[in-house]
Amino acid sequence: MIDRKIVWNDAASGGLVLGGVSIAYMLCAMLLGKIHGGTAASVIVNVSSVLLWLFKFILCIRLMKFFLQKFAIKHEDVTNQDTFRLGTSIALLSALLYSGFYLAWVLFVQPDMFKDSIDLALGSYEGTFSAMQMEAVEEMIPKLPALTFFVNFFWCWLFGTFLSAIFSRNIPPRNPFANNDSDFE
Repeated sequence: MIDRKIVWNDAASGGLVLGGVSIAYMLCAMLLGKIHGGTAASVIVNVSSVLLWLFKFILCIRLMKFFLQKFAIKHEDVTNQDTFRLGTSIALLSALLYSGFYLAWVLFVQPDMFKDSIDLALGSYEGTFSAMQMEAVEEMIPKLPALTFFVNFFWCWLFGTFLSAIFSRNIPPRNPFANNDSDFE
């Protein structure tokens, strides 16, 4: 078993990179959202957004695998359980970094983001909500930043843990004959 300090040290660098990639994606997506124009511009923005998300998704998967493989190469006595532990630690730290950045963005950079979005959505359904329902929505708006922090955090950590479980099964590669040498003597 690898010392937990070594796992957390390697997880910190991996978490910074994966969290940084997710933050860069978020900022690029927000910049793309600011582009206004005609139909052609909106189609280009939508296609670019999908391609950008796909690039981020594939990059995060490849980076997770890279960090797990690098860890297995750097430490010769690594087990699959150590690799899984590293992957879940990377997922936890990158989720915390990304979710924290998103929370700071929503609270300090764009504090009216949720209110504006809900007002826009409710404007298209004007007259269909009762006063009590509208009051409930208004009470919910201040809670949305914290709610999105925890949803983002849980989703990112869950996805990273899932990736870690898949990749750690074969990093390092298993040798089914490692303990059976004495059977053939």
